[in-house]
Amino acid sequence: MSAEIGIIGGSGFYKLLGLEDEEKVGVETPFGEVTVTIGIFAGKKVAFIPRHGEKHTVPPHMINYRANVYALFSLGVEKVVATSAVGSLKRDYKPGDILIPDQIIDFTKNRTYTFFNGDFSIKLRNGKTRGGVYHADVTSPYCEELRKLIYEASREMGLKVHYGGTYVCTEGPRFETPAEIRFFQLIGGDVVGMTNSPEVFLFKELDICYALICIITNFAAGMQERITQEEVLEIFKKKAPTIAKLIENTIRRI
Repeated sequence: MSAEIGIIGGSGFYKLLGLEDEEKVGVETPFGEVTVTIGIFAGKKVAFIPRHGEKHTVPPHMINYRANVYALFSLGVEKVVATSAVGSLKRDYKPGDILIPDQIIDFTKNRTYTFFNGDFSIKLRNGKTRGGVYHADVTSPYCEELRKLIYEASREMGLKVHYGGTYVCTEGPRFETPAEIRFFQLIGGDVVGMTNSPEVFLFKELDICYALICIITNFAAGMQERITQEEVLEIFKKKAPTIAKLIENTIRRI
């Protein structure tokens, strides 16, 4: 079983609309088993993983990021498009808008951030073996090639898209305080979420092209009266068909 492209669904995105000939498979990894749905999407073989599980049963700080990333690698995936529901840190970045980040600031606390703790090695696509202690270069954490394709597809669809921006990743599962949000604004954050670290860094360690579609679902704490999980999921649910179409149009460009 193999796939060309990986798709990771965030909050509210638990099933890939339009996926044909789908089959669920259990992929064994050194970090645990991952259930992956494989099928044909936009004319290509894809592997889909809902980050939080099919019924949103896994909170952000409990996601087995290493297993998810390794599973896609072992299936032969070379490019990954992921989605994430985020809060806006700017008044002109409104709920319903899309942001394609090019940078990330990590404020998570209790996660495993690397494959390479000294006792792990892996053979990469280029035939070289990477192992021991490895310091990844994350000057450009997101794949520029894939980011451009997402942007082109979103513009063609007439979507309100912000090309470039900084994703601030927090530990969760609670939402942030207004004081934290003011701090994130001061240091240059554009959106805030809970799941992109260590995901983006793990893909970088394995030299897999990875880009993120951020769907703004709300203004961050202190910028609106209150935030609820129901509000976030409801807005994402409404946008899910559009996001599926955006992913489809992006994949057709690959």
